[in-house]
Amino acid sequence: MSAAQSSDEKSQPAGKYALVPRRALRDGVYDAILQKLLDGSTPPGSSLNIDLLSRELGVSQTPVREALVQMEHTGLVTRAALKGYRVAQPLSPEQMAELMAARGVVEIAAVQWAAGRTADLLPDLRAAHARHELAAREAARLRDGGPPTGYADLRAYFAADWDFHMVIIRTAGNRFLVQMAESVNAHAHRLRQSVDHGTFDFEQAVAEHAAILAAFESGDPEAPVAAMRAHLAAIATRARTGAGG
Repeated sequence: MSAAQSSDEKSQPAGKYALVPRRALRDGVYDAILQKLLDGSTPPGSSLNIDLLSRELGVSQTPVREALVQMEHTGLVTRAALKGYRVAQPLSPEQMAELMAARGVVEIAAVQWAAGRTADLLPDLRAAHARHELAAREAARLRDGGPPTGYADLRAYFAADWDFHMVIIRTAGNRFLVQMAESVNAHAHRLRQSVDHGTFDFEQAVAEHAAILAAFESGDPEAPVAAMRAHLAAIATRARTGAGG
């Protein structure tokens, strides 16, 4: 982000019209810091200096502080009085198990409700699966026999992967379920702190999504539940071994 953006932020008039650009700036700063946390350049336990980050990103300290507060809620960073922010440690095996259990509660409920709305679901789910396949091919191409250069290379893949799930969750038709899912996914970034990018199994994740799609297409209301359970179990296994998120 440029110094000009910082200047624009400071000169933005007070009132409701300043809210949209300020939020966009904060979200951009959040994404930039998140990349630092997940690409290995800022390992667990590292200090996050607000002044240093603001100068590095070319913004004032306000959006940096706001982004770190948001990250604290997801567990990605911790804050200690008089010591500031630090990058949190990766999830423990017990925390991973609890997170995946919570994700299962949310996503299995969503699948059950969405199974009664397949006419609405299938066009969007097929499109989301196609985007996920494309993103997986691109991530594998960037890897080219070795690990991707960093989180930035996997960002589009992670987004496409999660969008497939969100199509199902949104189709379930419960706004609070959507909020719960988004909260759980924010915590899932901590799983990605420990991903071994060289062994990420793109093909397996795509195949599991294909199985979920086929299960919805079958018309059997129990099939999508079984396919999602199998997928979530596989994610949990990959998380424990550091091979995916």
